[in-house]
Amino acid sequence: MRCFYPILFCFILLISYTDAQVKFTDVTDKAGIDFLHFDGRTGDKYLIETLGSGALFLDYDSDGDQDLYIVNASQISPTDDFKNNLNPNTNTLYRNNGDATFTDVTQIAGVGDTGYGVGCAAADINNDGFPEIYVTNFGANRLYLNSGNGTFTDISEKAGVGDERWGTGCAFLDYDLDGYIDLYVVNYMQYAVPSEKGWIIRGVRTYCSPTDQIDKSNFKSESDILYRNNGDGTFIDVTEQAGIKHRALGLAIAVGDYDNDGDADIHIANDMEPDLLYQNNGNGTFTDITDFSGAGYDENGMPGSGMGSAFGDYDNDGYLDLVVSNASSYPAILYQNENALFFSDISYTSGIGAVTLPYFKWAVDFLDYNNDGLQDIYVSNGHLQDNIALFSDATYPQEDLLFENTKNKNKHIFTDVSTEVGLSQRTMMVGRGAVFGDYDNDGDIDIFLNNSNQAAKLLRNDGGNNNNWIIIQTIGTKSNISGIGTRIKITADDLIQIKEVHSGSSYLSQNDLRLHFGLNKNTVIDTLELNWTSGKKQQFTNVKVNQILKIHEEKGLMNAHQ
Repeated sequence: MRCFYPILFCFILLISYTDAQVKFTDVTDKAGIDFLHFDGRTGDKYLIETLGSGALFLDYDSDGDQDLYIVNASQISPTDDFKNNLNPNTNTLYRNNGDATFTDVTQIAGVGDTGYGVGCAAADINNDGFPEIYVTNFGANRLYLNSGNGTFTDISEKAGVGDERWGTGCAFLDYDLDGYIDLYVVNYMQYAVPSEKGWIIRGVRTYCSPTDQIDKSNFKSESDILYRNNGDGTFIDVTEQAGIKHRALGLAIAVGDYDNDGDADIHIANDMEPDLLYQNNGNGTFTDITDFSGAGYDENGMPGSGMGSAFGDYDNDGYLDLVVSNASSYPAILYQNENALFFSDISYTSGIGAVTLPYFKWAVDFLDYNNDGLQDIYVSNGHLQDNIALFSDATYPQEDLLFENTKNKNKHIFTDVSTEVGLSQRTMMVGRGAVFGDYDNDGDIDIFLNNSNQAAKLLRNDGGNNNNWIIIQTIGTKSNISGIGTRIKITADDLIQIKEVHSGSSYLSQNDLRLHFGLNKNTVIDTLELNWTSGKKQQFTNVKVNQILKIHEEKGLMNAHQ
């Protein structure tokens, strides 16, 4: 009998541990989301059909709940029937009802763009307390001005940001620290649909490589655009004078202060070309330091095939690291920031390299899914070729991957926990865009997936809030009101973390602008420090955990409902 109780006790502990594990639950239907991405595929295998589209979390009505904006594509060459269609494929805005459900308010809000949509970002360009929405298209981009009453107005032409190149990733940032949010737009290639109909392989038409299009046609890789906010609702193209001079097959942008000097640096993920890292010089210009930094190549000095990109401090050493997703046959690359001197490729030694190698990877980002205070990594997967099974063992739909960050002494190892948290069963889709945020305000990070030519999915995090947490919304005054670029440092016992408020990230998408910190079992935050882009510093002590906190640049701590 004495042997029975220890066994029973261990069994109870095992059950408790299992029950405490984080699971991601598909709540798409329950939440009222009915979104179907449409890529306009024709059977001719136009390259444009393969990129998919992004999405973003934002609080467009400033009620404290994260709303959801989803980008859709369209017919590639609209026919008369399409033009006369009263219900064409459109981008969709879902208002969060505050009870874990959403309502489609696209028509009321006036943001149902019917262009061939690709990426998106959101920020408050005029500092009035209500964020605007920017959309990149294959065709004219769109900027929607938030009126503050639940409606938007298309001011793309008036604002000077309706560029008609093939836009992909985009992000808002205050690169010149003047208190107004600027805009960076990544572009892909000069492209004309009728000029390209894919490859024929073994008698079967397939999508071709973008570099094949450039090598064997008149197509060219494209230059990006940096717009400076004039402070009056208009923007001016300052790309060349700012030192942004490259042409590349650009897909994604990540913005972060990698060198800890107080201004925003830029990383661009390029398809089948070296990625780019631009260092902000602090005088309105940037310097391309890709070769010096090592952030454009793998450990062997070879470029990848960059799809998504994100900054995050995975080892909590106070320097932003970098993760980049790549096509199949390349790993997702984790770059360790070596005290702002250069980046080291630690993909294989960290545990993510070998696992990600076979997958065709798109969205990638850091998140603390279990609130233990360590940044984990999420990768969204789906092949480019819809008929890939005819030529290899790969599949078109692929499961997403979640890597848990675990620390043993001073070494961080990432372990694939996709099956344990339920992702393997729920994400066997053609993944593209992925967005991260706490849509139900329960203290853990949820995931929204905009799959290519398929239904979208909302995955609720169940169990992440078993550990403590805090969510912080920044409200600037002298700094931009969205607080973009603000760096926050939290100390709770021996757990020290830094994060920055940033716009575009992952792949064609943008996360919840509020900063989410997992705190493990710590029950109080000893110090909470903010460095605003204006240069102002704030510090608060003995802050309670498990709350959503607003911090005002002038007024300090505020209740979440103020």
